[in-house]
Amino acid sequence: MALKSTVFKANLAVADIDHGYYADHALTLARHPSETDERMMVRLAALALNAWQLQALCQGDGTLGFGAGLSDPDDPDVSLTDFTGRKRLWIEVGQPEDKPLAKACQKADAVLVYAFSHAAEVWWRGIEGKLSRLDKLQVWRLDAAGVRELATLAQRSMQLQATVQEGTLAVSDAAQHVELALTRWK
Repeated sequence: MALKSTVFKANLAVADIDHGYYADHALTLARHPSETDERMMVRLAALALNAWQLQALCQGDGTLGFGAGLSDPDDPDVSLTDFTGRKRLWIEVGQPEDKPLAKACQKADAVLVYAFSHAAEVWWRGIEGKLSRLDKLQVWRLDAAGVRELATLAQRSMQLQATVQEGTLAVSDAAQHVELALTRWK
């Protein structure tokens, strides 16, 4: 018998000072049985970091949400789709392979990858040359220690505040505050 995904609910208040975006998002995250809290929370962080684009790219008339993730490798972890059905953003977390990223670049206006594990540098050194020709692709590194702290915020029901300021993401709940530094690799 197959294991089912675990459902998490998050009320996420985003204050993106860098882009002048302030909004509340009621989110449902389905965590695949093989997915870690770290990966799930990086998906949430990726959504918070790009929520401002809902207004910038779609003038608020679009859908920003989670894809099927690990359940469907042809679906992004997070996406922004405008009212016509066009994928404006395709976001992957972790260490995806080059061929699915090339396909994603054909399907979306922009593709972002958020790498976060301790092995991310090794992955990047091995794949950087293969990704250099993909103009629509951005690759970001989140510091592994911050991601481990972020995972401690994972609860079945979450009330979170996310602040983006000067390229740093701060996520907090009633008890904890976590800051994530980002480095752009591509």
